[in-house]
Amino acid sequence: MPGNAPWAKKRGGVSPGTACLLLSLPLAVLVILGLQAQGGVIDAISVLITPTFADPQELLLYFAWWPRLVVALLAGGGLGLAGVLMQQVLRNPLASPTTLGVASGANLALMVATVLTPGLLVIGREWIALAGGALAVGLVFLLSWRRGLSPIVVVLAGLVVNLYLGALATALLLFNHETLAGLLIWGAGSLAQNGWDGAAMLAPRLAIGTVLAWWLLRPLAVLELDDASAKSLGVSLSGLRFAGMGLAVFLTGSIVSVVGIIGFIGLAAPNIVRMAGARRLGARLVWSTLLGAVLLATTDQLLQFFSGATAAFIPTGAITGALGAPLLLWLIPRLRLSSGQPPKGAGVFATRHPAPGRLAVKLSLGLVVLALLGLLLGQGVDGWYWLAPTQWEVVEWRLPRVLAAAASGIMLAMAGTILQRLSANPMASPEVLGVSGGCAIALILGIYLLPSPTQPLLVAMGTLGAMITLLVLVGINRKSGFVPERLLLTGVAITALFDAVRNVMLAGGDPRGQQVIAWLAGSTYYVDVTSALWIGAIAAFLTVLILPFTRWLDILPLGAPTAQALGVTLNRARLVLLLLVALLTACATLVVGPLSFIGLLAPHMARLAGFSRARHHLVGAALIGMLLMVLADWVGRQVIFPYEIPAGLVASLIGGAYFMWGLRRL
Repeated sequence: MPGNAPWAKKRGGVSPGTACLLLSLPLAVLVILGLQAQGGVIDAISVLITPTFADPQELLLYFAWWPRLVVALLAGGGLGLAGVLMQQVLRNPLASPTTLGVASGANLALMVATVLTPGLLVIGREWIALAGGALAVGLVFLLSWRRGLSPIVVVLAGLVVNLYLGALATALLLFNHETLAGLLIWGAGSLAQNGWDGAAMLAPRLAIGTVLAWWLLRPLAVLELDDASAKSLGVSLSGLRFAGMGLAVFLTGSIVSVVGIIGFIGLAAPNIVRMAGARRLGARLVWSTLLGAVLLATTDQLLQFFSGATAAFIPTGAITGALGAPLLLWLIPRLRLSSGQPPKGAGVFATRHPAPGRLAVKLSLGLVVLALLGLLLGQGVDGWYWLAPTQWEVVEWRLPRVLAAAASGIMLAMAGTILQRLSANPMASPEVLGVSGGCAIALILGIYLLPSPTQPLLVAMGTLGAMITLLVLVGINRKSGFVPERLLLTGVAITALFDAVRNVMLAGGDPRGQQVIAWLAGSTYYVDVTSALWIGAIAAFLTVLILPFTRWLDILPLGAPTAQALGVTLNRARLVLLLLVALLTACATLVVGPLSFIGLLAPHMARLAGFSRARHHLVGAALIGMLLMVLADWVGRQVIFPYEIPAGLVASLIGGAYFMWGLRRL
């Protein structure tokens, strides 16, 4: 199907075989340099063939260096193969073990088993990982089945499931840090080996997966046709999709159970070979498997070469994410995901409420009631009780948390609303598009690199990180008219980069890691009265600052020609609005972390409630954002009293569940 191929092969371009060969040369050089450092190439090969274990160097070579190289090749090849299968089954070049939540589901299942039922690990880690991955991809299918597994809906479902499973994993890690501390490096994708067990476990499973993939080659090739043509050939599409995805999940689960989550290999390798001209499924299976093996092994060898003895403590999976994100950002403009038509307006699902003012008043009253509930109702040593307003010593502790939760809710909601209307994309938000991730990268770097960072300095760094992210989004997607698939894929790349930075920082053993984990979960525990007042004042100021720009937000979703005809200077309007989004995201992320769904959920709920015009939409989203965050903070304080679940984490769990329910009903 050359006309539908996502990648166009340029005349005179590099063939897939040449691309793999060229990328294999650095790997060969790094392997030779690594063996030279271990005592010489010939001696190292002889140790592999006929080990004598005469000295510690031989032991290190035989039980650590060689197994690590073999596992890297096997894991990379398996992820490349799984990525091709997923993309073929879903006819979606954005599908991969990471974007569909398979790797996150497998990782979460292993974490749950480690904490709750460690005895299950005896039956085989790969089967637990397989169950977790299968449940994750099953959830993605459930959410997108009614829309015919549309690529954009599948990717959105995968993003939501990824964020949701990440929130659950963060909750487990927060309450079982000592038990799961050893999994931080492994879960981020560690290839460190102390024997041949990992290679012995992976090799036969990947061999079986490869044989089954080739056995399914001709049936899977039928999926390149449309559904009607495939059915006319007597093919059971549901059974074929189930077989292809089941095989991909099995491969991913086996790899995750040995090395943890390795980002981007399953997404980058198939798309690179497509770009190189491999259009037939058989060619893509072969070259993606080989290229995936080369990419992961090269990354790991680079890591060992530059970090030396500390390589065992730096997750290779995190490094693949850090290196793969810029690669994917470079590839996105060259990826033909749609016809290039501008996306539909942000209000495509909206029904206008006849009296939005009255609805806003009702939401305001609900917010007041919920705020009083958060201040006055709680649990103590004697159970539930109502607090008297005169008991200032307790109110003084609760009031900052309620204020901070409300302020962060309003800022995230307005940032999400602006992004959705600015891009004419109802799936845009600071979380999904990676703006929160870019902001969090800057904040984490500030916490680790600055000797004594102050709150204003961190806000400035977070704003800079969010603004850079937004500029990257605009630069990559401007020519395409902000096609939703490209925006989402850009967000995937930036979020992966954030995950890489976070995993490297947390795996280093720095005592500030626990503080970062608590902050990432979105806790309001450390907010005092002064900080809460400042946050509230900033939120109020930014809210007032946004209101004069509501005319732009009404006009911009109509398209560039209409906006220019009505006198709007597009570049200036977009720059001003993006700067406001950056400020809102940075201030909110500093309080509740980057995991909240509020920026995605509140604008949707406001639009479904009937707030359609820009001013009404902003007000409704702001009120709903405050309601959700205040509720999340109160629930987090009470649900497992005397312990607490951070407000941002509760918001992720509540908001993610609601959004998945809403996505299922679209």
